[in-house]
Amino acid sequence: MTTLQVSDLTVRHHGPRGPVIAVDGVSLQIPSGTTLGLVGESGSGKSSLARAIVGLDPVHGGKVLLDGRELRVRTVRDRRRLGRLVQVVLQDPDTALDPRMTVRQTLVEAATAFHRLDRRVRPERVAALLELVGLDPRLADRLPRQLSGGQRQRVAVARALAVEPGLLIADEITSALDVSVQASVLNTIRELQRRLGLSMLFIGHNLPAVCYVSDTVAVMRQGRIVETAATGALLRTPQHPYTRTLLASVPSLRTPPTEEEPS
Repeated sequence: MTTLQVSDLTVRHHGPRGPVIAVDGVSLQIPSGTTLGLVGESGSGKSSLARAIVGLDPVHGGKVLLDGRELRVRTVRDRRRLGRLVQVVLQDPDTALDPRMTVRQTLVEAATAFHRLDRRVRPERVAALLELVGLDPRLADRLPRQLSGGQRQRVAVARALAVEPGLLIADEITSALDVSVQASVLNTIRELQRRLGLSMLFIGHNLPAVCYVSDTVAVMRQGRIVETAATGALLRTPQHPYTRTLLASVPSLRTPPTEEEPS
Protein backbone atom coordinates (compact mmCIF):
# COMPACT_ATOMS: atom_id res chain seq x y z
CA MET A 1 0.00 0.00 0.00
CA THR A 2 1.15 3.51 -0.83
CA THR A 3 0.33 6.99 0.45
CA LEU A 4 0.53 9.87 -2.03
CA GLN A 5 0.90 13.47 -0.95
CA VAL A 6 1.02 16.37 -3.39
CA SER A 7 2.00 19.69 -1.86
CA ASP A 8 1.58 23.08 -3.59
CA LEU A 9 2.35 21.59 -7.02
CA THR A 10 2.77 23.91 -10.00
CA VAL A 11 3.14 22.87 -13.64
CA ARG A 12 3.67 25.23 -16.57
CA HIS A 13 3.43 24.56 -20.31
CA HIS A 14 4.74 26.65 -23.17
CA GLY A 15 1.87 28.01 -25.21
CA PRO A 16 1.91 30.10 -28.41
CA ARG A 17 1.64 33.27 -26.32
CA GLY A 18 4.06 32.26 -23.60
CA PRO A 19 3.96 30.13 -20.44
CA VAL A 20 0.59 28.68 -19.40
CA ILE A 21 -0.04 27.53 -15.83
CA ALA A 22 -1.68 24.11 -16.12
CA VAL A 23 -1.52 23.21 -12.42
CA ASP A 24 -1.58 26.11 -9.98
CA GLY A 25 -0.47 25.29 -6.44
CA VAL A 26 -2.40 22.03 -6.06
CA SER A 27 -2.29 20.05 -2.82
CA LEU A 28 -3.99 16.71 -2.26
CA GLN A 29 -3.52 13.48 -0.35
CA ILE A 30 -4.43 9.85 -0.98
CA PRO A 31 -4.20 7.76 2.20
CA SER A 32 -3.07 4.19 1.77
CA GLY A 33 -5.74 1.90 0.36
CA THR A 34 -8.20 4.64 -0.63
CA THR A 35 -9.39 6.19 -3.89
CA LEU A 36 -9.34 9.91 -4.58
CA GLY A 37 -11.50 11.00 -7.50
CA LEU A 38 -10.34 14.05 -9.45
CA VAL A 39 -13.09 15.62 -11.51
CA GLY A 40 -13.22 18.65 -13.77
CA GLU A 41 -13.91 19.72 -17.32
CA SER A 42 -11.44 19.19 -20.17
CA GLY A 43 -8.52 21.58 -19.87
CA SER A 44 -8.81 21.97 -16.11
CA GLY A 45 -5.34 20.50 -15.53
CA LYS A 46 -6.24 16.97 -14.40
CA SER A 47 -4.00 15.11 -16.83
CA SER A 48 -1.16 17.59 -16.37
CA LEU A 49 -1.31 16.86 -12.65
CA ALA A 50 -1.21 13.11 -13.28
CA ARG A 51 1.72 13.44 -15.69
CA ALA A 52 3.63 15.56 -13.17
CA ILE A 53 3.09 12.96 -10.44
CA VAL A 54 4.75 10.27 -12.56
CA GLY A 55 7.51 12.54 -13.86
CA LEU A 56 6.27 12.98 -17.42
CA ASP A 57 5.73 16.75 -17.03
CA PRO A 58 8.28 18.95 -15.25
CA VAL A 59 7.33 20.30 -11.84
CA HIS A 60 7.97 24.02 -11.47
CA GLY A 61 7.08 24.22 -7.78
CA GLY A 62 5.91 22.08 -4.89
CA LYS A 63 6.52 18.44 -4.05
CA VAL A 64 5.23 14.94 -4.72
CA LEU A 65 5.80 12.43 -1.92
CA LEU A 66 5.22 8.69 -1.91
CA ASP A 67 5.15 7.18 1.57
CA GLY A 68 6.80 10.35 2.85
CA ARG A 69 9.70 10.30 0.37
CA GLU A 70 9.94 13.04 -2.23
CA LEU A 71 9.83 11.90 -5.83
CA ARG A 72 12.62 13.25 -8.00
CA VAL A 73 12.55 11.74 -11.48
CA ARG A 74 15.94 12.70 -12.89
CA THR A 75 17.55 9.46 -13.99
CA VAL A 76 16.60 6.17 -15.62
CA ARG A 77 16.97 4.56 -12.21
CA ASP A 78 14.51 7.06 -10.72
CA ARG A 79 11.98 6.34 -13.46
CA ARG A 80 12.36 2.60 -13.02
CA ARG A 81 11.80 2.87 -9.28
CA LEU A 82 8.74 5.04 -9.86
CA GLY A 83 7.34 2.55 -12.39
CA ARG A 84 7.55 -0.14 -9.74
CA LEU A 85 5.52 1.94 -7.30
CA VAL A 86 3.07 3.77 -9.56
CA GLN A 87 1.29 2.64 -12.71
CA VAL A 88 -0.90 4.68 -15.05
CA VAL A 89 -3.83 3.52 -17.19
CA LEU A 90 -4.61 6.04 -19.92
CA GLN A 91 -7.77 7.06 -21.72
CA ASP A 92 -7.34 5.41 -25.10
CA PRO A 93 -6.86 1.62 -25.04
CA ASP A 94 -6.20 1.66 -28.81
CA THR A 95 -2.87 3.43 -28.33
CA ALA A 96 -2.01 1.99 -24.92
CA LEU A 97 -1.30 -1.54 -26.20
CA ASP A 98 1.34 -2.60 -28.73
CA PRO A 99 -0.69 -3.84 -31.75
CA ARG A 100 2.03 -6.38 -32.60
CA MET A 101 1.99 -8.10 -29.22
CA THR A 102 -0.56 -10.64 -28.05
CA VAL A 103 -2.26 -10.16 -24.70
CA ARG A 104 -0.02 -12.88 -23.27
CA GLN A 105 3.16 -11.17 -24.46
CA THR A 106 2.00 -7.82 -23.08
CA LEU A 107 1.23 -9.22 -19.65
CA VAL A 108 4.40 -11.33 -19.43
CA GLU A 109 6.49 -8.30 -20.35
CA ALA A 110 4.86 -6.30 -17.54
CA ALA A 111 4.99 -9.10 -14.99
CA THR A 112 8.72 -9.64 -15.55
CA ALA A 113 9.68 -5.95 -15.64
CA PHE A 114 10.46 -5.79 -11.93
CA HIS A 115 10.15 -9.40 -10.72
CA ARG A 116 11.72 -12.68 -11.73
CA LEU A 117 9.01 -15.01 -12.94
CA ASP A 118 9.76 -18.63 -13.82
CA ARG A 119 8.65 -19.53 -17.35
CA ARG A 120 6.71 -22.49 -16.00
CA VAL A 121 4.39 -20.28 -13.96
CA ARG A 122 3.92 -17.52 -16.54
CA PRO A 123 0.78 -19.08 -18.09
CA GLU A 124 -0.81 -19.24 -14.64
CA ARG A 125 0.13 -15.62 -13.93
CA VAL A 126 -1.36 -14.44 -17.23
CA ALA A 127 -4.57 -16.38 -16.62
CA ALA A 128 -4.84 -14.98 -13.08
CA LEU A 129 -4.39 -11.39 -14.30
CA LEU A 130 -7.06 -11.80 -16.97
CA GLU A 131 -9.50 -13.33 -14.52
CA LEU A 132 -8.74 -10.51 -12.08
CA VAL A 133 -10.07 -7.94 -14.57
CA GLY A 134 -13.03 -10.08 -15.63
CA LEU A 135 -11.66 -11.52 -18.87
CA ASP A 136 -11.59 -15.08 -20.16
CA PRO A 137 -8.00 -16.45 -20.06
CA ARG A 138 -8.62 -17.85 -23.54
CA LEU A 139 -8.17 -14.30 -24.85
CA ALA A 140 -4.47 -14.46 -23.99
CA ASP A 141 -3.31 -15.26 -27.51
CA ARG A 142 -5.32 -12.58 -29.26
CA LEU A 143 -3.97 -9.31 -30.61
CA PRO A 144 -5.47 -5.98 -29.50
CA ARG A 145 -7.35 -5.57 -32.80
CA GLN A 146 -9.20 -8.80 -32.06
CA LEU A 147 -10.63 -7.39 -28.82
CA SER A 148 -13.44 -4.94 -28.13
CA GLY A 149 -12.67 -1.51 -26.67
CA GLY A 150 -13.79 -2.62 -23.24
CA GLN A 151 -11.63 -5.73 -23.41
CA ARG A 152 -8.59 -3.71 -24.48
CA GLN A 153 -9.07 -1.34 -21.55
CA ARG A 154 -9.30 -4.30 -19.17
CA VAL A 155 -6.04 -5.66 -20.59
CA ALA A 156 -4.43 -2.26 -20.00
CA VAL A 157 -5.58 -2.44 -16.37
CA ALA A 158 -4.25 -6.00 -16.07
CA ARG A 159 -0.89 -4.88 -17.44
CA ALA A 160 -0.68 -2.14 -14.82
CA LEU A 161 -1.59 -4.57 -12.04
CA ALA A 162 1.02 -7.09 -13.26
CA VAL A 163 3.70 -4.77 -11.87
CA GLU A 164 2.03 -4.98 -8.42
CA PRO A 165 2.08 -1.20 -7.84
CA GLY A 166 1.05 0.52 -4.65
CA LEU A 167 -0.65 3.36 -6.50
CA LEU A 168 -2.76 3.18 -9.65
CA ILE A 169 -3.60 6.32 -11.65
CA ALA A 170 -6.62 5.86 -13.91
CA ASP A 171 -6.86 8.81 -16.30
CA GLU A 172 -10.24 9.06 -18.08
CA ILE A 173 -10.24 5.30 -18.63
CA THR A 174 -13.94 5.03 -19.51
CA SER A 175 -14.34 8.11 -21.68
CA ALA A 176 -13.30 6.34 -24.90
CA LEU A 177 -15.68 3.43 -24.28
CA ASP A 178 -19.28 2.95 -25.34
CA VAL A 179 -21.78 3.86 -22.65
CA SER A 180 -22.96 0.25 -22.61
CA VAL A 181 -19.60 -1.00 -21.29
CA GLN A 182 -18.55 1.91 -19.08
CA ALA A 183 -20.51 0.65 -16.08
CA SER A 184 -18.94 -2.79 -16.32
CA VAL A 185 -15.42 -1.35 -16.33
CA LEU A 186 -16.27 0.92 -13.39
CA ASN A 187 -17.54 -2.03 -11.39
CA THR A 188 -14.33 -3.91 -12.15
CA ILE A 189 -12.15 -0.98 -11.05
CA ARG A 190 -14.09 -0.56 -7.81
CA GLU A 191 -13.90 -4.25 -6.99
CA LEU A 192 -10.17 -4.40 -7.77
CA GLN A 193 -9.39 -1.47 -5.52
CA ARG A 194 -11.24 -3.04 -2.63
CA ARG A 195 -9.88 -6.54 -3.17
CA LEU A 196 -6.23 -5.51 -3.63
CA GLY A 197 -6.20 -2.58 -1.21
CA LEU A 198 -4.77 -0.29 -3.87
CA SER A 199 -4.32 3.42 -3.47
CA MET A 200 -5.89 5.03 -6.53
CA LEU A 201 -6.19 8.38 -8.26
CA PHE A 202 -9.25 8.15 -10.51
CA ILE A 203 -9.47 11.03 -12.98
CA GLY A 204 -12.52 11.92 -15.04
CA HIS A 205 -14.96 14.56 -16.19
CA ASN A 206 -17.98 12.33 -15.61
CA LEU A 207 -19.05 13.16 -12.06
CA PRO A 208 -21.27 10.08 -11.49
CA ALA A 209 -18.45 7.75 -12.59
CA VAL A 210 -15.88 9.48 -10.39
CA CYS A 211 -18.17 9.47 -7.36
CA TYR A 212 -19.06 5.81 -7.85
CA VAL A 213 -15.48 4.57 -7.41
CA SER A 214 -14.07 7.20 -5.01
CA ASP A 215 -13.87 7.59 -1.24
CA THR A 216 -13.02 11.28 -1.59
CA VAL A 217 -13.54 13.66 -4.52
CA ALA A 218 -11.46 16.70 -5.45
CA VAL A 219 -12.96 19.18 -7.90
CA MET A 220 -10.51 20.89 -10.24
CA ARG A 221 -11.08 24.06 -12.21
CA GLN A 222 -8.61 26.16 -14.18
CA GLY A 223 -5.61 24.43 -12.65
CA ARG A 224 -6.76 24.66 -9.04
CA ILE A 225 -8.56 22.40 -6.57
CA VAL A 226 -11.69 24.32 -5.60
CA GLU A 227 -13.21 21.72 -3.28
CA THR A 228 -12.29 18.41 -1.66
CA ALA A 229 -14.71 16.33 0.39
CA ALA A 230 -15.78 12.78 1.21
CA THR A 231 -17.95 11.56 -1.65
CA GLY A 232 -21.17 11.45 0.36
CA ALA A 233 -20.63 14.92 1.79
CA LEU A 234 -19.82 16.36 -1.62
CA LEU A 235 -23.06 14.96 -3.05
CA ARG A 236 -25.17 16.11 -0.12
CA THR A 237 -23.72 19.53 0.61
CA PRO A 238 -21.40 20.85 -2.11
CA GLN A 239 -19.66 24.02 -0.98
CA HIS A 240 -18.23 25.58 -4.14
CA PRO A 241 -20.47 27.10 -6.85
CA TYR A 242 -18.62 25.15 -9.57
CA THR A 243 -19.27 21.87 -7.75
CA ARG A 244 -22.95 22.77 -7.48
CA THR A 245 -22.98 23.49 -11.22
CA LEU A 246 -21.49 20.08 -11.96
CA LEU A 247 -24.06 18.38 -9.75
CA ALA A 248 -26.94 20.34 -11.28
CA SER A 249 -25.97 19.14 -14.74
CA VAL A 250 -26.47 15.47 -13.75
CA PRO A 251 -30.10 14.24 -13.65
CA SER A 252 -29.49 11.83 -10.76
CA LEU A 253 -26.55 10.44 -8.85
CA ARG A 254 -28.59 8.12 -6.70
CA THR A 255 -28.57 5.14 -9.05
CA PRO A 256 -25.14 3.49 -9.31
CA PRO A 257 -23.98 1.76 -12.46
CA THR A 258 -25.37 -1.73 -12.92
CA GLU A 259 -23.33 -4.79 -13.68
CA GLU A 260 -23.03 -5.46 -17.38
CA GLU A 261 -21.62 -8.36 -19.33
CA PRO A 262 -17.82 -7.79 -19.58
CA SER A 263 -16.97 -6.35 -22.96
